[in-house]
Amino acid sequence: MDTAGRHLLVEYRDCEPEVLDDRARLEALLGEAAAAANATVVGAVFRRFSGQGITGVLVLEESHISIHSWPEAGYAAVDFYTCGDCDPDAARGVLERGLGATAVEVVAVERGRHDRAMRVVRPD
Repeated sequence: MDTAGRHLLVEYRDCEPEVLDDRARLEALLGEAAAAANATVVGAVFRRFSGQGITGVLVLEESHISIHSWPEAGYAAVDFYTCGDCDPDAARGVLERGLGATAVEVVAVERGRHDRAMRVVRPD
């Protein structure tokens, strides 16, 4: 059984605060990201915090995409965990553009593999 997967931990900075505080827009953006990654969405849960900020997750056949936003700081933390033929880098780019992020930091983890170590990657 192949247990290999890619897990991207992404920090989006200097994002558009109004997007980060719009539950419907974030859910749509994550759906667009999943489609770009060639992933299959099987469920979604999103919640607005009192005041501002959204947390949400799309459950994928191939694992998940989750977001936690801080509109007041222009910041979002996102996990893309996929296995199979999915392309989490394509999903990452969709959110970068959709959030209006001007700074992005990425940590990539090769999951389910003994021969691979965690590595930090920079966006294109």
